Amino acid sequence: MAKIITTITGDAALTFDDVLLQPARSDVLPTETDISTYVTKDIALNLPIISSAMDTVTEANMAIAMAQAGGLGVIHKNLTATEQAEQVRMVKSFESGMVINPITIGPDATLADAFDLMQKSRISGIPVVENGGKGGRTIGKLVGILTNRDVRFASNPAQPISELMTHQNLITVGEGVSKEEAKVLLHRHRIEKLLVVDADYRCIGLITVKDIEKAQLHPNAVKDEQGRLRVAAASTVGDAGFERSLALIDAGVDLLVIDTAHGHSVRVAEAVERVKRESNSTRIVAGNVATA
Repeated sequence: MAKIITTITGDAALTFDDVLLQPARSDVLPTETDISTYVTKDIALNLPIISSAMDTVTEANMAIAMAQAGGLGVIHKNLTATEQAEQVRMVKSFESGMVINPITIGPDATLADAFDLMQKSRISGIPVVENGGKGGRTIGKLVGILTNRDVRFASNPAQPISELMTHQNLITVGEGVSKEEAKVLLHRHRIEKLLVVDADYRCIGLITVKDIEKAQLHPNAVKDEQGRLRVAAASTVGDAGFERSLALIDAGVDLLVIDTAHGHSVRVAEAVERVKRESNSTRIVAGNVATA
């Protein structure tokens, strides 16, 4: 027979199926509730749920979905450090207020170079800059932009980008442009990408219609200061763990999780100290700890 337990003692042995929370009268409406919280002193969540760092649970797609919903995904470490760092980059580049230091290409590169870059980076437009070479993140003087519209019917792989790119009447903005101003310009000129330049007309950023649309679809998404989705990733102890942690930090991870079965150990404490000496701004969770 079911009974009401008002106090759970240390002797109680209960599973989830043994417990039912009894509802009561409430004057609180769902729209009046606030379930936001902080996972660290400066990383806020709108949904207090973090997905597990398990290889059957969290990789880039799950981390993106969690961040868009307001939570946080921890990408598992059953990958090489390079593969895991790439998963982090996929999340950080999925949605941006402004793409900082975007992928660029030079005017002397070929159509084949551009197609290869678009396919590998999964992008549909590339700013063209002086000394951009065959593609990378060169910050150079802006000379044009290459989009799908420019190459849709191009058939000569050796054709130089300079003959295909849009180079006249480029729509550009300064770094301090607001999201509303960007939306107005994108709509007015019927374009999908807005080029951000500095005082020397060097391309330093890119604002896209897709990123603005994603932001509108997911108003509770958790993002960093640059408007990118937040993501966590698991690492471990020792030299290999330290190198993995550095790769994740370089990829832009927001929260590093030193993931071990027993976190209350000397090696875990040493791993945290070592990472903090290298990057004091990196937020770290170490665990599991049940005996502190």
